[in-house]
Amino acid sequence: MPLIVEGGRVPPRWAEQMSLRPTGLHDRRTSSDCVRIAFINNMPDSALEDTEGQFFDLLDAASGNIPVFLSLYSLTGVPRGERGQQHLNSFYFGTNDLLNGRCDAVIMTGTEPRQPNLRNEPYWSALANVLDWAESNTTSTILSCLAAHAGVLHSDGIERCPLNDKQFGVFDFAKDANHPLTDGTGERVRFPHSRWNEVRADALAACGYSVLTESVEGGVDSFVKKKKRSLFVHFQGHPEYGAQTLLKEYRRDIKRFLRTERETYPSMPRGYFDPASTRLLIDFRDAVLSDRREELMEGFPEACLAGTLQKTWQSSATAIYRNWLRYVALNKSDMPQFSAVAAARENVERKRSALP
Repeated sequence: MPLIVEGGRVPPRWAEQMSLRPTGLHDRRTSSDCVRIAFINNMPDSALEDTEGQFFDLLDAASGNIPVFLSLYSLTGVPRGERGQQHLNSFYFGTNDLLNGRCDAVIMTGTEPRQPNLRNEPYWSALANVLDWAESNTTSTILSCLAAHAGVLHSDGIERCPLNDKQFGVFDFAKDANHPLTDGTGERVRFPHSRWNEVRADALAACGYSVLTESVEGGVDSFVKKKKRSLFVHFQGHPEYGAQTLLKEYRRDIKRFLRTERETYPSMPRGYFDPASTRLLIDFRDAVLSDRREELMEGFPEACLAGTLQKTWQSSATAIYRNWLRYVALNKSDMPQFSAVAAARENVERKRSALP
């Protein structure tokens, strides 16, 4: 069942796809089996629209026979340039609109941290308000990467731990617990990660979280906890990433090194490039380290690398998100506001059937 993005204006890429879809789907937005999701996109301007498309594609692939209606929101306080702010103004609502409305579930992305203590970020108050609201007003909430760290810090005081190097690449994870969210994924899953910090399994377990997937090399991948009415699902990684997303991040980090915005040459993403691509990147690194100039980025072999990359985590990502959508569809009837709407609808139908 196709994904429908709601709102007065829909981002152009998705608007084109929606125009090719059956119009009857729009009529099902009040049906009992549909799922209404608030997507809160906090990614920096450079990744704002790419992240948007990645989540749209993943939810669309995972929806199956569940009608999914998505509304777009953004937090106040996330630093924006002119282009990013213009995109938000055109296609996104503010979170005050969300707190005064209703949805069945929330997906919140991370963003690039600016402060060692997340509580000092300019958007912290707005983020905390959404988290508190989601506990009582949604069936489930997904928190991605930095949003996952913010979530456990806000609700349980769990601090993230800095890593010696960026956790960067595609890692294998084993299932630690049987859970409906990981049904159909096999005993091991592969997911991309890109982060400088982590929350650890022992701290999570001490606060009542269940770790679903983890590994020695990759650390904790996904974990869950019921908070009031809402099942909070946390990903330290990025199931939504596209095949070339890590390549773009690696290129960006190299460029920052050449601009002297970082001191060290970035580590290559692990488990991502084939041997021939790895050799090309090592040769490029050696050339850059011997002559540190931004102009050398013109020789970065992006075109050669892009064609070799595959989204090896796609089936696992689709399975987990499909399980999540099913969970929301099956459990949203427990929400008081849904029960009231359903009761009102049944009453209308009852009166209609009584008419001669």
